[in-house]
Amino acid sequence: MEKLYYLVAQLPSFTVSDDANQKLPITTEYFRDLCTRFMLPAHAEQAQKLSLTPHLATAPTGSAFLDQWYEKERNLRLALAQVRALKMKKDAKDIPITSDGEVVMTARTATGMDSPLSAEQFLNEYRMSVLDKLAPLDQFCTDAVYNYGLRLMLAERMKKFSRDEGLASYHKIYDEILGEKK
Repeated sequence: MEKLYYLVAQLPSFTVSDDANQKLPITTEYFRDLCTRFMLPAHAEQAQKLSLTPHLATAPTGSAFLDQWYEKERNLRLALAQVRALKMKKDAKDIPITSDGEVVMTARTATGMDSPLSAEQFLNEYRMSVLDKLAPLDQFCTDAVYNYGLRLMLAERMKKFSRDEGLASYHKIYDEILGEKK
């Protein structure tokens, strides 16, 4: 028997901030463990498979919420690939074209930003807004649990970004390209 009320009651609320030192109240591993204890096996298995990276091929998940999320994320990634290819004057004929205007505008805005960190923060904010729009009204359903898991994974990803580490990595790659290894 599925015990979603018990599961949802144990999921602490959190907000995503730019402060990398602020810890999240729960980890993805702990979230997945809770899902295995309180969800039906098929739903818990789907929670284990949650990913921020959708498969290129469309495959139904059994959840309308997840299908919409993966479709939006897939379209965003394809639009980003298209815009980046066009900016670099590369052939993009093998990249499927997305017809979602909101996604295309988001991709154009992100690729036009001066800083890669700013672009990533912008894209993550967009992804959070997509999850907000797709969130089910019933907070005690499986889709609400999936939404929580994706938000948590996105928040963990956002916490990994560091300006100093990014600059160090950039300079290392730049020096390697120029053949100036230190």
